[in-house]
Amino acid sequence: MTDWEGDLALAVAAAEDAGVALLRHHRARDRLRVKEKRAGDFVSEADREAEALLKRRLLGARPGDGWLGEEMGEVAGNERRWVVDPLDGTTNFLRGLPYWCVSVALEVEGRPRLGVIHDPLHGETFSAAPGTGLRVNGRLLPSASRVGMSGALFGTGIPFGGMAHIATHAADIARLMPHCAGVRRTGASALDLAYVAAGRLDGFWERRLRPWDVAAGLALMAEAGVQVEGMAEDEDPWATGSVLCATPSLFDAFAALVRDQVSRA
Repeated sequence: MTDWEGDLALAVAAAEDAGVALLRHHRARDRLRVKEKRAGDFVSEADREAEALLKRRLLGARPGDGWLGEEMGEVAGNERRWVVDPLDGTTNFLRGLPYWCVSVALEVEGRPRLGVIHDPLHGETFSAAPGTGLRVNGRLLPSASRVGMSGALFGTGIPFGGMAHIATHAADIARLMPHCAGVRRTGASALDLAYVAAGRLDGFWERRLRPWDVAAGLALMAEAGVQVEGMAEDEDPWATGSVLCATPSLFDAFAALVRDQVSRA
């Protein structure tokens, strides 16, 4: 039986410790060694150090568990697996833009069930596990207020570099913009999903994210009551990395607009 309370406390402590290490690097970011993994996608020694810290803390406390991290790959384990992005929003981090985070999730029997997203710059930790509700710095958040589509604010991640779906995503935005209050592209999808869970954004969509981008956010949104599907109704966002989510009162209208051309994506 999973000890959700113990696992959540462990994940929060590990994520916040990683945040301390990242803040130290952030203050000296001009001296960081940086490598470009592909066009527009960077990794630094800060990412690697934070993941090593998280791996040491989490697997040290739960030695039978598996591991999947953005920088250090996969370690086989039992029916539990930690899925970690040590620094989501690396480009923002390196440029001094104040929107990046540590993302830690626990996958149990193939599904992300526990999530922690820590924003070191703003001192906020979003956390959730089955039955805990969504919490920020340990405080239970109330249900988000409801707005209509005309007042709704959505988040997304605009594809970059040579990604093949740039034109498709631009068409999504063109369809959606006349019907809402705005669309934000902030550059850290894990933190975007935490903001949807917390009601700061009313919805989010993006295609072809990686497991460590979405795992913690999916767990947070499940506890917050956010409606989550794939870019197609029968698509599993955990399996494909393509996510479409919104508060339940907005989901149908939002999905109808974004999905207009999904069959041709």
